[in-house]
Amino acid sequence: MYRGLRVAVVVPAHNEERLIGRTVSTMPDFVDHIIVVDDASSDGTAEAAKAVGDSRAQVITLIENQGVGGAILTGHAEALVLDADVSVVMAGDAQMDPDYLPALLDPIASGEAQFTKGNRFYGKGSFAGMPRHRILGNLALSFLTKAASGYWNLFDPLNGYTAISREALLRLDLSQIERRYEFENDLLIHLNIQRVRAVDVAIPAQYGDEVSGINLRKQAPRAVRHLARGFWSRIWWKYVLQSFSAVALMLFGGLVLTGVGLAISLWTAVHTLGPATASAGTVVLAVAPLLSGFHMLIYAMVLDIQDNTAR
Repeated sequence: MYRGLRVAVVVPAHNEERLIGRTVSTMPDFVDHIIVVDDASSDGTAEAAKAVGDSRAQVITLIENQGVGGAILTGHAEALVLDADVSVVMAGDAQMDPDYLPALLDPIASGEAQFTKGNRFYGKGSFAGMPRHRILGNLALSFLTKAASGYWNLFDPLNGYTAISREALLRLDLSQIERRYEFENDLLIHLNIQRVRAVDVAIPAQYGDEVSGINLRKQAPRAVRHLARGFWSRIWWKYVLQSFSAVALMLFGGLVLTGVGLAISLWTAVHTLGPATASAGTVVLAVAPLLSGFHMLIYAMVLDIQDNTAR
């Protein structure tokens, strides 16, 4: 146990025969359960995990490949069955340093948060050893994820080193969460709809022998589309159905006014081509709703930020 918490560590693994043993064998003593989820590996991942001989470890072998999200959700469900108070995710490629596990657990143990996540972008030297394409991708995706998830205080959304409390897990419908590469972003969106308190924990990147299976050219467009859908889903559930708050009023009102202002501006531009000039009244009619719409959209964003940082 750690500070009175029963800790389960979920280890999703797909073809990690070389590194899964190191991951399991370096697990801290305070971990109560190690749940290795073999995601339909074609190598000896399951056997290598069992060969460590740790009595805390159990191996769940999935017959069909579920993706990293599917493997993690399977592990979280098993953690609930085992009555764990907190469920941690550590990848099977030994990339996540177990020495930082207490830092993830402390905010949950103290009641500060119900979900914690590693953040590799925490200061000078944070980028050392991290491939350049991952840096740029994380920077762009982090901003989009802030807007889509509502967690404006979080960064580095693709960081899979996470911990979640039992209470937060029970509030989620695990069957509704994406199970492929969109998993991390989709989980944040669902957590925010349920108003789960979340914080970042500074954890440096650790790259070694692991090989990333992410195809950025293929996954980036999918991620953007998913974040766009997730944004509107969050707005609908959190700010319309649950409360119909000022965020929804400002957002939808701002979109309408901005659309009207753009339409009138376009009409004015078309009808003043050549010698004709727009009257002062026509210009005001175009500019006024446009500016008002922009102001309402900005205020909607400010209210969204305040709502998610006040908890």
